[in-house]
Amino acid sequence: MDANGFERMEVFQRAYKLSLEIHRASLKLPKVEQYCLAAQMRRASKSIPANLAEGYAKRASQAEFNRFVQMAIGSADEMRVWLRYCVDLGYIGKDEWTNWKAEYVEVAKMLTGLSKAASLKSDV
Repeated sequence: MDANGFERMEVFQRAYKLSLEIHRASLKLPKVEQYCLAAQMRRASKSIPANLAEGYAKRASQAEFNRFVQMAIGSADEMRVWLRYCVDLGYIGKDEWTNWKAEYVEVAKMLTGLSKAASLKSDV
């Protein structure tokens, strides 16, 4: 397994691109939100590709890789909560919310498939 293999994974590429969009958007939130909401959004969105990279590079087993994938799924779900706060507080529009929410749902589905595949391999 090569060290850069995680970068070829479609779910990594999608989550990374999404984290860049979230990072840029979070910088536009009101100053009062920069410490808490914006920082949480940046952390959670970046956690998804970071967990994929760490799990891919450090895994001693499929079960270990799956643990990192599960953390990434949790971060994708967490992002849906932060986005809901943003739309309900009027920081982002409904279109932006709908698009990002759908992207995080898709990323979570892709990660779930990856987790199931990893679990099947660890059972062999």
